[in-house]
Amino acid sequence: MKYGEIITSRNNPLIKLYRKLSSSKKERSSLKMFVLEGVRIVFDALKENAPLCRIFITESACLRYSSELERYEADNMAVTVISDELGSYISSTEQPQGIFAQCRMPEQISLDSFVKKDKKYIVLYKLQDPGNAGMIIRTADALGIDGVIFSESCDVFSPKVIRSTMGSVFRLPLLQAADINEVFESFAVCGIRTYASVIDKDAEDIKSADFSGGAAVLIGNEGNGLPEDISESCIGRITIKMHGNIDSLNAAMATGIIMWELKKFE
Repeated sequence: MKYGEIITSRNNPLIKLYRKLSSSKKERSSLKMFVLEGVRIVFDALKENAPLCRIFITESACLRYSSELERYEADNMAVTVISDELGSYISSTEQPQGIFAQCRMPEQISLDSFVKKDKKYIVLYKLQDPGNAGMIIRTADALGIDGVIFSESCDVFSPKVIRSTMGSVFRLPLLQAADINEVFESFAVCGIRTYASVIDKDAEDIKSADFSGGAAVLIGNEGNGLPEDISESCIGRITIKMHGNIDSLNAAMATGIIMWELKKFE
C-alpha cells in the first residue's frame, strides 16, 4: 500500500471530496463512489476485495491498525494518514474509530440480467429509512436471499445504509431500479411470483403462503405501506398475523420474518 503525507487541513481536496461523497447522493452518483467509516466495515471491504481507492486513517488509529492494513495488497489504493482532529471532522458518528475509506460503486447490471428464474427476491418500494434498509440487506445476506431491489427508495450507498449493513453490502446482489413497472415485467418474464406485504387481516397468513419456486415480496414505505395499485399488481397479498394489540412491526423486523419464510421453500 502507498502512504501519502499526513493531512491536517480541512481545505485539502481529498478531505473535501470525502465530505461531498458522504453528504451528497448527487456527488456519489456522479463520481460512482461512496464512503465507508469504521474498523469493521473497512476491513470487511478489504477481505471481500471491494474496489477501495483510498483509505484515510487517523494518527491514533494508525498506531493500532497499520500492521493489519499491511496484510492487504492493493496496488491501486492509497492509505492517507490524517490528524485526529480531521478524523472527528469527517466522521458521521459520535465516537469515530479513526478509519475511513472511499470505494468505487460496483457496475450496475441490467434488471433483466439481475433477475433469474427460481430465485428469491425482496423489493423495497419507497422505503426511506436507511437503518431499515441496511438491516434488511444484512438479514438478506444472512438468510441467503438472492437479491434485493430498491425502487424509489433511499440511497443504497448513503453512509447510514452502508454502516447498517455491517459489510453485507459487499456480498449481497443489490440493484437500484427506478421503475417498478419494469421490475414487474422482469419478474413476469422469469416466472417469479410477486407478493405484496400488507397490514390486512383479510390477506393470506404468511405461514400458509406457498413460496416454492421463484418468488419476490414487495415491502412498502414505513408509514404508508404499499400503494393499492402496486399491491394489486402482485399475484398475492400476504400479512404477518399478530396477537394482542400489536398491529404492525418495524419494516426491517417484518421483512426478516418474511425472508425466513421465503427460504423455507428451498
